[in-house]
Amino acid sequence: MRWPTLIIVALLIALQYPLWFGKGGWRHVQESQAQLQRLQDANQKLEVRNAGTAAEVQDLKTGYDAIEERARFELGLTKPGEVFVQTPEAPAGTR
Repeated sequence: MRWPTLIIVALLIALQYPLWFGKGGWRHVQESQAQLQRLQDANQKLEVRNAGTAAEVQDLKTGYDAIEERARFELGLTKPGEVFVQTPEAPAGTR
């Protein structure tokens, strides 16, 4: 009666091993789920960035206001009759 019990226990252990430690085991599944969550978070950030870029491209294609705003801030554009005044910032140590 002792041998059949040992054989059954050995078979149960042999069947349980892949479940716990194998390629499709619970640890592998948890790691895969964590990796999936990280990828979904990264995709969410990229989708937000892409939506902002798409809106900016649409503004640049359809309206001159966005183009003028970029030219003013990035290139220092002034219209005829406007006066450009630049005030220097005080150094950090003088305050």
